[in-house]
Amino acid sequence: QVQLAESGGGSVQAGESLRLSCAASGRTFSSYSMGWFRQAPGKEREFVAGISRSGSLTSYADSVKGRFTISGGKGPNTVYLQMNSLKPEDTAVYYCAARDGYSSSRFYADYDYWGQGTQVTVSS
Repeated sequence: QVQLAESGGGSVQAGESLRLSCAASGRTFSSYSMGWFRQAPGKEREFVAGISRSGSLTSYADSVKGRFTISGGKGPNTVYLQMNSLKPEDTAVYYCAARDGYSSSRFYADYDYWGQGTQVTVSS
């Protein structure tokens, strides 16, 4: 069974950056598409970014376009989320997920494996 573990979360000031990592054990990411989701207290889990199995196609939520970059997901056993120009509204628990399919998805139910999440807190 594939195990996912996020790291890199923390507390930062608005405008600063964080780089989240998701490490897989038991299997490489070459056979999976990957996604990042986040969930703030009292809100539904929302899609943040996704990357195809080949790593050649990425997608982003409108709220993070131009600020966040997803990379990896092929070859190396780690996928990243580079988060720049962070805003207080980015505060949430961030989850990485993997699905056994070519394309990423905006729907969390489409994913087969999930990490435990890492907290990101952005202060104004």
